[in-house]
Amino acid sequence: MDPNESKEAFGNGVETATQSVNQLTMKEHTTQDGGGVQVTCFSEVSNEVTLHFQIIRLQKQIYAWIGCSSAKFGHLYAAARTRPSNTVSVTSLIGGTSDNTGSGVARRLVLKTGLNIILACDLPKNSPMLEADAEKRLVQKLISLGYTKPQV
Repeated sequence: MDPNESKEAFGNGVETATQSVNQLTMKEHTTQDGGGVQVTCFSEVSNEVTLHFQIIRLQKQIYAWIGCSSAKFGHLYAAARTRPSNTVSVTSLIGGTSDNTGSGVARRLVLKTGLNIILACDLPKNSPMLEADAEKRLVQKLISLGYTKPQV
């Protein structure tokens, strides 16, 4: 193979890979049924790691799933405002005994949305930057979908 053909083949390979990544990051699926349930699924690439998201908007709560490189369920947290002090309480429903990845995300989502949150989180342990980036992208999507409460 001559050097020009090699460069062209490499360039085509890079272009194909870039298009595949762009398609992956832009693919989003949203459905809504007659009962007010809206489901949104999307994936994004962050620092060479693919993050997958699913958001299910119910009447007075949001279920969200964040996955990293697999479709595992991960730890499951429930977060809600508690009375009388109006603070946010979080509990681990599945997993999360020694690994609190996702519990802080669930707490902050309640504060940003004003809704009860059920969060399933399958992110690697001891990856605070990845967790922060996943939370940032999830919050951006919740804002774009209109699920956050107005800031006072």
